[in-house]
Amino acid sequence: MRDDYTQIDYSVADRVATITLNRPEARNGYTVRMADEIADALAEADRDEDVRVVVLTGAGRDFCVGADLSEGGFDFDSDAGPDPAWQEPAGRVSKRLFALNKPVIAAIHGSAIGGGVTITLPADYRLASTDARFGFVFVRRGIYPEGASAWFLPKLVGMGPALDWMVSGRLFDADEARDTGLVHRVYPPERLRDEAYALAAELVANTAPVSVAVTRQLLYRMSGADSPGPVHEVDSQLIASIRNNPDSVEGVLSFLEKRPPEFRLRVNDDLPGFLPWAGPDGAGGTTDAAGTADRDTPEGGAAGA
Repeated sequence: MRDDYTQIDYSVADRVATITLNRPEARNGYTVRMADEIADALAEADRDEDVRVVVLTGAGRDFCVGADLSEGGFDFDSDAGPDPAWQEPAGRVSKRLFALNKPVIAAIHGSAIGGGVTITLPADYRLASTDARFGFVFVRRGIYPEGASAWFLPKLVGMGPALDWMVSGRLFDADEARDTGLVHRVYPPERLRDEAYALAAELVANTAPVSVAVTRQLLYRMSGADSPGPVHEVDSQLIASIRNNPDSVEGVLSFLEKRPPEFRLRVNDDLPGFLPWAGPDGAGGTTDAAGTADRDTPEGGAAGA
């Protein structure tokens, strides 16, 4: 357990890192400090080869009710305004999550409103409890979507639901979120975390870490290509590379021998160097001290409620 965070908890067990938003007295309303702590914890999980999966959840009755500006607002002078390089807090989290080489499971209970839902959009899985409710409420506060949510949300649910939710700012329940594809599964509140950790354990036991890292980035970075041609070019290089890939041999042997696989390639050392997004941090781009990756995804706007 890390003891240098004040607004989140971070722990690792059974190769799963858990990041818990920990301001239950404020319904986990996020602050600039919380956003930077989450981004830092994600970077820590990315560096740690013992971590295979990240679970993101919240303490108390809510996942996160959005930005809490009562603790001082933004991290710039309100009169002078921000430096041109300033990035809004929710986007610091969503960009770092997007760049992650490990799968992320968001376990969402209670309210996930504004930035409390936008920061989960780059997760690989969103599991919700039956009492969860969601809202992209920015227009009802006279502000704007953030966390690069205008880029992520239509990719997940299509333009129709994205327009409905963002233009109206209305709240909706877990069933609607599941039916539109925003969340993958819905569970009773008392089962939510157990199900999240069961899924994490399945991923740890049965998937190859380098293969997962490449696959999640392929989906986000190349599914929007104008044609399948560029994707096929990368696919061809990847498939050609398996002749020197011990994990591919192990995957086949473990299947034939009916035993659990023992994958040995390491994400920090063994990602293919020819990937078009490859960069200094191993996932394309660079990472600053706060763990916020410099990416080519669209920026968010002002922090939401």
